[in-house]
Amino acid sequence: MSATFTSLRFRNYRLWFAGALVANVGTWMQRVAQDWLVLTELSDDSGVAVGIVTGLQFAPALVISPWAGLLADRVDRRTLLMVTQGSMGVLAAGLGALVLSGHARLWHVYVFALALGIAAAFDAPARQTFVAQLVPHANLANAVGLNSASFNAARLVGPGAAGLLIAAVGTGWVFWINAVSFAGTIGALLAMRTAELRPMPSVARSKGQIREGLRYVRGQPQIVATMVVIGVVSAFGLNFQMTSALMARTVFDRGPQEYGVLGSVLAVGSLAGALLAARRERPRLRLVVGAAAAFGLAASALALMPTFTAYTLMCIPVGLASLTMMTAANASIQMSTEPAMRGRVMALYMMVFQGATPFGSPVVGWIGERFGARWAIGIGGITAVLVAAAVAVWAARTLRVEVRYVPDDRPHLRLTYPEPESLPRDVSAGSVP
Repeated sequence: MSATFTSLRFRNYRLWFAGALVANVGTWMQRVAQDWLVLTELSDDSGVAVGIVTGLQFAPALVISPWAGLLADRVDRRTLLMVTQGSMGVLAAGLGALVLSGHARLWHVYVFALALGIAAAFDAPARQTFVAQLVPHANLANAVGLNSASFNAARLVGPGAAGLLIAAVGTGWVFWINAVSFAGTIGALLAMRTAELRPMPSVARSKGQIREGLRYVRGQPQIVATMVVIGVVSAFGLNFQMTSALMARTVFDRGPQEYGVLGSVLAVGSLAGALLAARRERPRLRLVVGAAAAFGLAASALALMPTFTAYTLMCIPVGLASLTMMTAANASIQMSTEPAMRGRVMALYMMVFQGATPFGSPVVGWIGERFGARWAIGIGGITAVLVAAAVAVWAARTLRVEVRYVPDDRPHLRLTYPEPESLPRDVSAGSVP
């Protein structure tokens, strides 16, 4: 079996991969349908309204994530995932019923987005850490990469299918299809052989465990640096559903089918990035920084594309860079964290990753309304380049890393360490493509 797909040798992981693929298709369909519903049926092409919905969906991660991570460290993750996945399915069915009955209002979508965000906040750390029970530690980076591949393979199908279904039968049925898709994940969890799940330490109840997680992260400067990069890029750059809707609707005067196609094309690059990430044994901070810089440059170019065709094609490198950055960040943090702390650390990571969105999305939506959709994308590119440069300077000073741009046939950043033996164990010399 190819090194890219090595984790699929394990039966429990195969079940998880297949179930997640089905659920992810439904999730992407709902995301497209939700934004299109708000933008075209419940508001007057309001980017701010779409931004608020996106923000509400991720806001609970800011408040709940530390407790959700602690819960993932304490209880059986498989059982917790069945509860959270089932809850998200019920919420999708409820919103679909409102839309199909003709009673949906904008405030209803706000409420459902917030409730979905609460369920997702508890789901995320359990889902992120559960993969370590499905494969040996040596395969963890590969499994994380394949998880991202599953998510983005679904992204190839989901948005396009959603666009066609919205045009054919309306948004309500899309929500119902998503509700049914969660049966894929729950069925996979039920079918697993529990005896083959790898044991993970459970943390006994005691005082100060959330503070203990915070202290642990503060003591790992490279984890902090990774979270800073992810937080900034997530807040201002990873708003593709909103910015693509604005571009399709207000710049190129296109409909839901073309909007769905944009999401699918973006996933082509993302899927490529995920499969490349699955081949890396140990992603590091340098890859996160390099990918963030590449994303910033690609997003800035995306904002300038003059035609719908050019914009669509430019979505591929944007997806490749963004997914490389996210997968490298996820895998590097998981692999450098002690198992007993992994739930809390990943919860803090998800709090930064998802929780930054409520601050960034309304701002990006306002920029789109005030200055145009191109600036809504451009601000994400500019901030990504700035944070990548800032972290590179920090690494050069704090970790005594020399950062140098090499403009040869394959331009890259070269990072060298004068005293590698004095650095943390997960840092080594190398280059960033």
